[in-house]
Amino acid sequence: MILVDSSVWIDYFRGTMTPQAEKLDSLLGMEPIATGDLILAEVLQGFVSDGDFNRARKLMTTLVSFDLAGQAIAIKAARNFRLLRQQGITVRKTIDTLIATSCIESELPLLYSARDFDPFVEYLGLRSALP
Repeated sequence: MILVDSSVWIDYFRGTMTPQAEKLDSLLGMEPIATGDLILAEVLQGFVSDGDFNRARKLMTTLVSFDLAGQAIAIKAARNFRLLRQQGITVRKTIDTLIATSCIESELPLLYSARDFDPFVEYLGLRSALP
């Protein structure tokens, strides 16, 4: 099972066929895909039309879903943010820090295209779902 970040879902729903969106497309219906509460909110808030919103909601709510935050993850995410900052890296979005930390703690590979996840792979053991 892999967790798919909003950066990939957004490309997928827009029809932008990046390597990550193509991997998602090939996995849908074939292997278990996970999403999270924070990812679901990020993806769904971007839709303008009710029809697109409802189609995406129906698809994404059929997936395995995780609550990605909580007190323990929030504290570990803050520690991870600080560790990266000590390396001279500042992650731009707190939500990405929470998602990455949740994946690290649950040993769940992450399919992503947002570059803010790269330092988590390089320094903190996040597993990327792409080689």
